[in-house]
Amino acid sequence: MYLPPHDPHVDDPMRFKPLFRIHLMERKCATVECMYGHKGPHNGHIQILKKDEFSTKCNQTDHHRMSGGRQEEFRTWLREEWGRTLEDIFHEHMQELILMKFIYTSQYDNCLTYRRIYLPPSSLDDLIKPGLFKGTYGSHGLEIVMLSFHGRKAKGTKITGDPNIPAGQQTVEIDLAHPLQLPDVENLRDFSELSRIVLEVQEQVRREEQEEEHRQEEEDGSQQALSQPAANPLGGEGAKGEETAAGAEGATQDKAPASRPFVLPMGVISRNEDYPRTCRICFYGTGLIAGHGFTSPERTPGVFVLFDDDRFGFIWLELKSFSLYSRIKVSFQNAEAPSREAFDEMLKNIQSLAT
Repeated sequence: MYLPPHDPHVDDPMRFKPLFRIHLMERKCATVECMYGHKGPHNGHIQILKKDEFSTKCNQTDHHRMSGGRQEEFRTWLREEWGRTLEDIFHEHMQELILMKFIYTSQYDNCLTYRRIYLPPSSLDDLIKPGLFKGTYGSHGLEIVMLSFHGRKAKGTKITGDPNIPAGQQTVEIDLAHPLQLPDVENLRDFSELSRIVLEVQEQVRREEQEEEHRQEEEDGSQQALSQPAANPLGGEGAKGEETAAGAEGATQDKAPASRPFVLPMGVISRNEDYPRTCRICFYGTGLIAGHGFTSPERTPGVFVLFDDDRFGFIWLELKSFSLYSRIKVSFQNAEAPSREAFDEMLKNIQSLAT
């Protein structure tokens, strides 16, 4: 298992923890050992369910228990997972979330199902190299997010989740067709000014989506009215439009300065105050929020901030919160998707599992 560093140190390296091991014997036999807990290796089982999927089961879960009971197990988990003790955490809401996570994760006793995930494919047009990032999520701590590019959109998909938003859900979506021109640093400190800029772009995006829906309805009606179907009467125009949009996007990025001063507005909470004070470019985006148990999910407006090739941020306007993301630099072998279609299908599958 690859664990994120201790909150909120997103730039620290990932931590490694073995969960099981396999001893290959003669005559195609093998023994499996569970590595979970603190009493050393013990008897386990692995079952291959289907292609790209297998499950592990511990046959001696008593090896996971501690003499001090669940309280000792919780305190040990807290030191390993968060690098602190319960006495260090004064915020009652944060204590509640941490306890929920412990109860949820410890109930499986290393009886888990594993499914393959692919790293996102990259192209020369991407804003930065896609991949896995560690991100701050307030009282939830650090979580792993996969950044991928899809034409004029970029998506951040949760690989690890929390009691509010489970793994597999799209935590942020970035609209690369709508860069934001932020005010100078002094005016940027004013949250109401940033909010005004973002909400204006949100309204513009809403109008454009309505116009696109109306245009699509007219196209469908025109095609139905034709006695003989045309090959694709709007194909050339659509292709030209896409090319123009892509060109405009590229031009926007080319004209963007190498860096510009950046500071968080007053009142925006950040777990990590050591965020970069310069950024390359900002875009309008939306972030997914929900209640405990993924209740009442909704997409809310925000600001995607690109700092450099390995770090970006997201300002959650409604929550007045800031998430800082830093690239995971672990080299994963044989993790490339065989095709773009295979990667897109994987994204759909992990999202369907989460819902």
